[in-house]
Amino acid sequence: MTEKRSLLVHFLAALAYRTQKALRGAPPEFAEFRAMKDVRTPAELLRHMTSVLGYSRTFFIGGTYWPDPLPTFTEEVARFHEMLELLAQHIRNGDHLQNGITEERLLQGPFADAMTHAGQLAMLRRMAGVPVPPENFVDAKVNPEHLGPNQAEPASPDEQWPEAPPEWSAR
Repeated sequence: MTEKRSLLVHFLAALAYRTQKALRGAPPEFAEFRAMKDVRTPAELLRHMTSVLGYSRTFFIGGTYWPDPLPTFTEEVARFHEMLELLAQHIRNGDHLQNGITEERLLQGPFADAMTHAGQLAMLRRMAGVPVPPENFVDAKVNPEHLGPNQAEPASPDEQWPEAPPEWSAR
């Protein structure tokens, strides 16, 4: 695998890690939290992230990708991680990119878009009153061989969290 492709797979692993960080410990009702009219719920946002990555995959296999909503948030999470795995496999295999797409364009377009949405999930957690604890992502245990939902716990959580909810401070 080329260095560019290796970095793309690592980016997908970072996306898996950050998405699960934003979802870990969220109450079940978080999936349908709507911050305001016309703002995606976490379930809608995750489906969009899967769609963006599925679009990326079309540059390897052709066609189109537009996922229908799944019945549960758990199923949406599973489909998201399955898409990460499928996409990473094309990258690892050295599959040819079509339509003039390069590794750089995958990164600047759909991959970066999906990472932006992982940040939005974390922001929605804060807006829903269940913020995500901060950590130093430089130390995160991101593993390019592990793109599933069971991501590592934070390796370097922030020792101080001034805006932590009261129940967190009591821990």
